[in-house]
Amino acid sequence: MPIHNADIARIFEEIADLLEIQGANPFRIRAYRNAARTVGEFGRDVGALLAAGEDLTRLPGIGDDLAGKIREIVETGKCALLDRLRKELPSAITELLHIPGLGPKRVRALWHDLGVQTIEQLYRAARDGRIRSLAGFGEKTELKILQSVEAHLGTTRRFKLATAAQYADSLVAYLRGVSGVRQVEVAGSFRRMRETVGDLDILVAAQAKSPVMERFASYDEVKEVLAGGPTRASVILRSGLQVDLRVVDEASYGSALVYFTGSKAHNIAIRRIAQERGLKINEYGVFRGERRVAGETEASVYRAVGLPLIPPELREDRGEIDAAQAGRLPKLVELSDLRGDLHAHTKATDGHATIREMAHAAQSLGLEYLAITEHSRRLTVAHGLDPQRLLKQCDEIDRLNGALKGITILKGIEVDILDDGTLDLPDSVLAELDIVVGAVHSKFDLPRAKQTERILRAMDNRYFTILAHPTGRMIESREPYDADMLRIIRHARQRGCFLELNAHPERLDLLDTWCLTAREEGVLIAINSDAHGTQDFQNLRFGVGQARRGWLEAKNVLNARPLKELRKLLPKHRP
Repeated sequence: MPIHNADIARIFEEIADLLEIQGANPFRIRAYRNAARTVGEFGRDVGALLAAGEDLTRLPGIGDDLAGKIREIVETGKCALLDRLRKELPSAITELLHIPGLGPKRVRALWHDLGVQTIEQLYRAARDGRIRSLAGFGEKTELKILQSVEAHLGTTRRFKLATAAQYADSLVAYLRGVSGVRQVEVAGSFRRMRETVGDLDILVAAQAKSPVMERFASYDEVKEVLAGGPTRASVILRSGLQVDLRVVDEASYGSALVYFTGSKAHNIAIRRIAQERGLKINEYGVFRGERRVAGETEASVYRAVGLPLIPPELREDRGEIDAAQAGRLPKLVELSDLRGDLHAHTKATDGHATIREMAHAAQSLGLEYLAITEHSRRLTVAHGLDPQRLLKQCDEIDRLNGALKGITILKGIEVDILDDGTLDLPDSVLAELDIVVGAVHSKFDLPRAKQTERILRAMDNRYFTILAHPTGRMIESREPYDADMLRIIRHARQRGCFLELNAHPERLDLLDTWCLTAREEGVLIAINSDAHGTQDFQNLRFGVGQARRGWLEAKNVLNARPLKELRKLLPKHRP
């Protein structure tokens, strides 16, 4: 039974949550959280490492005990410690942690003081005004909890794109190995690279006698078969992710791929154009009367209605059809267009590898340059660098650049933007760097005007290069801070600095809509990994997907430029 990194990470996170609800040793709790992060963000399959006989204790923060538990999970799909903790606590209590604003400490208080164990009990306690009296809560917190519970009860579970990709990639590889299968593609919001997906829609073109439906239903990760038939089936995986499979004729594969990729609004617009031409489009093809005139490929479907092929990431009915009709579709950026990465961390702060190891990993993916941008001193939790440690690292980078071949390391910092908009390190130190990445890591709740002015003032620093993760959001766990993004984008244009599209799967920040605005305003975007380990550069895939949703071309991307051209745009090298 396949066990994915996300499965292991989820088990470790639940162990940490249950331990914290119990009031266990904070160091033990932190060890499991760190292990969950390490495994969840690791770019290679941990089960494959075990099968190859590799030592898991070489992974950051993974000692003998955690390595043993990982092996136990991979081999059995279970963890004895988690099973024991679940028996010691109410069965549904961890569901409370899915409510924004409720961490394990607050859940523990709700359980001990009010007997709250389920979402429904939480709703009643908030509705009845019983939560506000608890220490550390209050009336405002109670109202937020009530609103969050109402929103939670009205929505279905969604999976972050990178998490869904682990299950999608494995399942596609499995289906491609079934006899008689010709083509396999994941459609839906996953193919459009939405930041979260509700389910997976998989299309298969197969020969008539292919056993693909039977093999799909018997896939090791299937927990429940919801529906089955000769051409359609739906299952729930053990992770809770629903997967719908459709088998179509090769003559209809392209039209089915258009239909099931969506979006619904895009498809309606395409059908309207077809009707004006006397055509009918559905999942089986493009028809004139009873005669099918297109449908084998997506390009043939669009060609039948007088349009060029529109990339899946643009299919949101946000102007792509008008652009296609006018011959103005962008040539979207590709992963292969990236020449470097301008945001990465090492062991010097909260990363897991040396500068040399990070450089070799970036080079192995075809990158030509890498900026090392540790946290600055204000972020003590990440062991941020003070001026002396940063200048010492600069000397180390100079030595490495003299020894490395084929990749250049740029000297940088991810410097905290302080409450008043000043930067966490003096200009005399920033002047020594190639890249200054400014970041908001605190005071997310400042009023809109103050938050905006804080960021604008930081960008006014002559050495400021890139605004990191510009809205501060964490997908499904932290809302963007309130700031005037249009004003920030226009200020970046005036100041000659840039915005980041942070490719970390928890962030994908900038939002696609702001990417489009930046493109229209002429502000370059840096697609960065925010790598903390050698495997994290793989996340650039998701950053590029978000950039494509934002209509970005290679010419709109800062780090799609060769190093010589990039240097001319950096503050240190400007005339």
